[in-house]
This record gives sequence, structure tokens and C-alpha cells, in this order.
Amino acid sequence: MASVWNDLDLLVDSPSSLTVTSTARGTIKDKAGFKATEDVLALQKAIEGLGTTEKTLVDILTGRSNFQRQLICKAYFETTGRNLVDDLKGDTHGDFEDLLVALVTPPALYDFHEVKKATKGAGTIEDTLTEIFASRSNQQMKALSDAYLAETGRSMIHDLKTEVSGDYGKTILILAEGKRDESKTVDPVKAKADAKALYEAGEKKWGTDESKFIDILCSRSVPQLRQTLVEYKALSKKTLQESIESEMSGDLEDLLVAIVKCVKSVPAYMAERLYKSMKGVGTTESTLTRIMVSRSEIDMLDVRAEYKKLFGCSLYSAIKSDTGGDYGEALLKLCSEDD
Repeated sequence: MASVWNDLDLLVDSPSSLTVTSTARGTIKDKAGFKATEDVLALQKAIEGLGTTEKTLVDILTGRSNFQRQLICKAYFETTGRNLVDDLKGDTHGDFEDLLVALVTPPALYDFHEVKKATKGAGTIEDTLTEIFASRSNQQMKALSDAYLAETGRSMIHDLKTEVSGDYGKTILILAEGKRDESKTVDPVKAKADAKALYEAGEKKWGTDESKFIDILCSRSVPQLRQTLVEYKALSKKTLQESIESEMSGDLEDLLVAIVKCVKSVPAYMAERLYKSMKGVGTTESTLTRIMVSRSEIDMLDVRAEYKKLFGCSLYSAIKSDTGGDYGEALLKLCSEDD
């Protein structure tokens, strides 16, 4: 399992989901010949009829892009005077309800709901924050901040300050600014210097200088960091991930490892998260739902490929054996096909 994270040979030139803006690697695309009004009638019938026709809900909502689902929500309101989200909530329940509501929510607003859920009440769900903040591009982070402000009237950074603390909090707050360098050119001299600085701040030092790790991992561009990972391994004979794992602990370790993994491959990181959400007793449906929905139009094809590579079975078969009912059906539609 570790081998995928240690293999740095092809790293520097491979595409990155952290900088991608195309939907070419998604499984869910715009439906050709789409007519919002037709979909609204079918949804109305499915929801208002005697007993909900779940199959219709699944087919329509997983068979349209998020952009098209927004048009459906608008047309639904114009036709019925009601919100589709409210009707879905009133008519379905549990994980299936959560999944359908996620599908009809714009991506940035969905990220906002997930962040809010992770920080409300006693205790913060660091796991969710780590996944979202380590894997989103600057553009997605900006959209999330805008959604946060629009929904709460407060800045996300302002609210996060009261929820997260220590070096973990510091890292989250830097990532939340969405200001990672986006230049495509790699400066090999700087990569060598950064690798040396990281080595001296960790492996070579008694006690670890966390701030050095945080600064470099949160601000450098993806191509630059990839080159730094290669240089680091050449210098230290260990991968940066291994060093972080041996030098740090707790939430900070988890977050910095997640950043390193996402710099290498967001799809592989997501595949691993999906695996963990289904492995062992009980499924963490919230994680499963969030990843399947949020990656479906970005890089689900790559997530599937990485899943197969990492775990020797297809994501489709894993979902099929681990979930059931309408919820399982909808997830399989987002996965799209068996590998």
C-alpha cells in the first residue's frame, strides 16, 4: 500500500487535480438534450405520488451535471412554489436523503455545509476539515470562502480561528486563504534548498521545527513541491511523508501527510479515504457520500483507477458489497462502471 506514496519517478510531470479546472476526468457530465421542465415533472410525480419512486430520483439526479441540477431546482421552485431540497428531505431519509441533497447543492455550498457540520457543536471533526482543506484548489477554496460569507455573514477564517488551534489550526488557516503559488515553472535550486530546510527542521534536528514544514507545504506550487519531494528523498533516503510520520503526531501529522499525498495525487488520496470509509465494521457514509459527490465531476475516473491500483479490486465492487438499497444504487451511478 505504501508503495504508491514512495514512487516519485513520474511525479513531476503528471497532471494534478489541485490545479485542474476541466471536467474531463469526471464520471458525471452534462446530459445531452437536457430539459429542466421534463425532469421537474418526473420528479414531481415521483415525490407527490403515492410512495416515492426512488428509482426516478436516482436516475435523474445522478444523470445530470451539477449545473443542470441547479436549473432543475430553479424550475422546480417556479413550477411548485416549493424547494426541491425541502421536498427531498421530507420524502426520503437517512444516507439516501443526505446523498440526494448533496447532489442538488452547488459544490462550494456543499463544501460549506460539510465544514459547518465539522465545526458545529462540541468538538471539531478534524478528519473532515483535513480532507477538504488539503484537497481543494485555490479556486475551490475561494468559492468555499465566498459561500461561507454569503451564508453566515462572517468570514470563514474568522470562524475557523475559534474552532482550530495550535499548529494544526495554523495550517488550516493558511490553506483556507487559498493562496498557494500557482506558477507552473519549477525552480530546481529552490527545491533543493527547501528539501534541505525540511530535512534540517525534522530528521536532522532534536525536536521538530513544525513551522518550516507548514510554511513550505502550504505555500509552494504543486510542481515545485513535487520536485522538492524528489530532492528530499535523494537527500534523506526517506520520503517526506515517512519523515512527517516519524517526527509528528496527531491532527497535525494527519494534515501534513494529507497535503503531501494531495500534492502527489488527489485521486489516490481520495481512493484511500474511500477505502477506509468502507473497511471494517460499519461504513462511514458521510465520508463516502462526500467524496463520491464532490469528485464525480472532477476526477472520479482517476479515483477509480487509483483504487484498483491500491486495493486490487474495483471501487464499484467495493461500494456494491458495502452499501445497499437506493443509497447504494445512487453511489454506483456516480461511480459509473466497474473496472
